Amino acid sequence: MFYDYVIADVHLRADMDLVAAGIRGFKPFEVERCDAETDCELRHDPEFTEAAVIIEQQLGTSYVTEADADSSFSRTTTGYLYSIKRRKADSLETLFHIERDTKVITTNIETTDSIDVSILRFGIWVMFGVVLASKSAIAIHSSAIVTHGRGVLFLGESGTGKSTHTRLWREHIEGARLLNDDSPIIRIKDGELRIYGSPWSGKTPCYKNESYPIAGFCRLAQAPYNKISRLPAIVAIGALLPSCPPIFAHDEYLQDCICTTIGEAIRRVPTFRLECLPDKAAAELSYTTILQNT
Repeated sequence: MFYDYVIADVHLRADMDLVAAGIRGFKPFEVERCDAETDCELRHDPEFTEAAVIIEQQLGTSYVTEADADSSFSRTTTGYLYSIKRRKADSLETLFHIERDTKVITTNIETTDSIDVSILRFGIWVMFGVVLASKSAIAIHSSAIVTHGRGVLFLGESGTGKSTHTRLWREHIEGARLLNDDSPIIRIKDGELRIYGSPWSGKTPCYKNESYPIAGFCRLAQAPYNKISRLPAIVAIGALLPSCPPIFAHDEYLQDCICTTIGEAIRRVPTFRLECLPDKAAAELSYTTILQNT
């Protein structure tokens, strides 16, 4: 049996029920089974091992806070391999491999007792990100707000106040709604730059299958005052790139895809830098500048 999901107009078919497995964020993205060609497929193979692929280059390692796990990302002769293992002594290594040509994702995740939801959620996010890269799309680390039919993405390092600022919008800007609080997807489709909700929203359970044109990007910085300025293109690239998946940074193909999409994005909409306090005035300043003047 197969289960179908459409995220950012990208069709994922899985041979497991991801909602029943515990990833509730996928529920709004479920669709009825259709005969249309899928963009990628997730297949569970408990016998899959690293010996089934040939690693060309390890592209990087990282610590996954959500799962208290160590991970590595590698390029293989046919695609990309993501391995992740919790730090507790008896944990098993979980693998996700995507074939470059077919976009088939294979995982050996343990399902006999209870599935490791955090690892499954993160592994799919990584593999789906590979698919997105080839479709002028990026899951971008940000908090995204929507009002008056347009979306705004607030970016910044962890702790800079992204979620706080979108909360201030909801409290003080009429009609403002949170679209996603961690990993919304931007995509250029049919010449238009749009933002999409996704099944990945960090600690805030905000999973909305909605899409809107983007009014602008805004990178936040804490300050003892409120000041906003529009960034020139070359600076805007530097403002957006750190919020793109860092795990792809050392692969030429994936990084080229991301840089191309970012370049097209900043050509279409403005990027701002907001130095601010966590207050109503900062929300009103960013709203007025980004939405009323663009």
